[in-house]
Amino acid sequence: MLAPALLQLQLPRVFRTTIMSSRALDYLVIGGGSGGLASARRAAALGARTAVVESGKLGGTCVNVGCVPKKVMWNTAVHSEYLHDHADYGFHTSDVKFHWKTIKEKRDAYVSRLNDIYRNNLDKAQIELIQGHAVFTSDPEPTLEVNGQKYTAPHILIATGGHPCIPPDSEIPGASLGITSDGFFELEELPRCSVIVGAGYIAVEIAGILSALGSKTSLLIRKDKVLRTFDSMISANCTQELMNAGVEVWKYSKVKSVTKTAAGLELSVICSPPGRKPAFSTIQDVDCLLWAIGRDPNTDGLNLGNLGIQLDEKGHIVVDEFQNTSQKGIYAIGDVCGRALLTPVAIAAGRRLAHRLFEGQADSKLDYSNIPTVVFSHPPIGTVGLTEEEAVTQYGKANIKTYTTSFTPMYHAVTERKTKCIMKLVCAGEKEKVVGLHMQGLGCDEMLQGFAVAVKMGATKADFDNTVAIHPTSAEELVTLR
Repeated sequence: MLAPALLQLQLPRVFRTTIMSSRALDYLVIGGGSGGLASARRAAALGARTAVVESGKLGGTCVNVGCVPKKVMWNTAVHSEYLHDHADYGFHTSDVKFHWKTIKEKRDAYVSRLNDIYRNNLDKAQIELIQGHAVFTSDPEPTLEVNGQKYTAPHILIATGGHPCIPPDSEIPGASLGITSDGFFELEELPRCSVIVGAGYIAVEIAGILSALGSKTSLLIRKDKVLRTFDSMISANCTQELMNAGVEVWKYSKVKSVTKTAAGLELSVICSPPGRKPAFSTIQDVDCLLWAIGRDPNTDGLNLGNLGIQLDEKGHIVVDEFQNTSQKGIYAIGDVCGRALLTPVAIAAGRRLAHRLFEGQADSKLDYSNIPTVVFSHPPIGTVGLTEEEAVTQYGKANIKTYTTSFTPMYHAVTERKTKCIMKLVCAGEKEKVVGLHMQGLGCDEMLQGFAVAVKMGATKADFDNTVAIHPTSAEELVTLR
């Protein structure tokens, strides 16, 4: 009689697969981005046996090709802007040269250190890292298979994020010759001529960075303004500041096709801007065409159909206010859900979910109202709460009062280069509760956080007025508006 080990070796492969044993845990997290890792670590701290499945680098989009390296490049661009002001402040410099390679190497090394830190944090929390691509099986109970091994858990979190998209060549011939924001961080040198397609915050940020660092930059937008989901004051001002900074904004424009030049080193981008003759205009000698037209959820390949999980028309996972999907025991957070695509949102939602599942906090959930956000444009934007347009829809025009200001920050008192600072408070009702706060200007990125606390707590215009101003700052304008 054959030994059990030899008997197993001689079993047909198909049969061996069907009797594959599953490893059981308390919590399985698909996706090692900021949200998934935060939820996993909180669950482990609460005593759950936890594992994270990740096929790429830890940290997800934010750490590797998003917020973190973007902020490094924004800081680099700010240095370039300040160089223009040195002489006005009495510093006379000459022959200042920028080396893209230097900052790229430092930036990439910093990101690599963060990857290691995330791995060490998992080890410290005794969370198992499963390297590979997770697929839901057709087993009766929700089961994951990774690299031929099955895993089960009563609670499974999908936190796979999203990815930037490029139009198919069948829709726009040659579109695939361009790159996305992911490719931006792979560039080995500063492009001489850049074309950015899109009007969202990623398009605005990258256009601003490239232009400030010396790349001739064109921004192609479908309408007449960028950031159209923001308050109209912010949208209009940001569009103007881009043009003031030297970005050529092509309004009401669409890319018709993209071709390589004869030498094959540059691109020609054929557009259809209105009011220009001929009807089609060509931007020549483009060495960086970047699509920033949106992001798609990372749901393909998970076999979500095996579980019957409900998706919306764009492929995002539909969840309720507690992050529950349509399948019991399966949850989703972050960009894969398509709502409030911000790293801190995914982190907060993931932690609250862990408290609900493993600490018995039945009402633990994220409040998605009054989420502050910053756009690292030039100058930066800070916003929290309702836009004026949203407030009018929600409360009625008669119940809304706004307070606005526009001024030149004191930093520019002695500089030839100027940028504006604009601010708006949107107030509702008799007590003038501050339901929206919007600003763009130097320092607005850092000053927003404290004011966001006030808005979240339900502060009124009187509360702002009763706060003593800090002088001389731009922030004081928010507590002295009339």
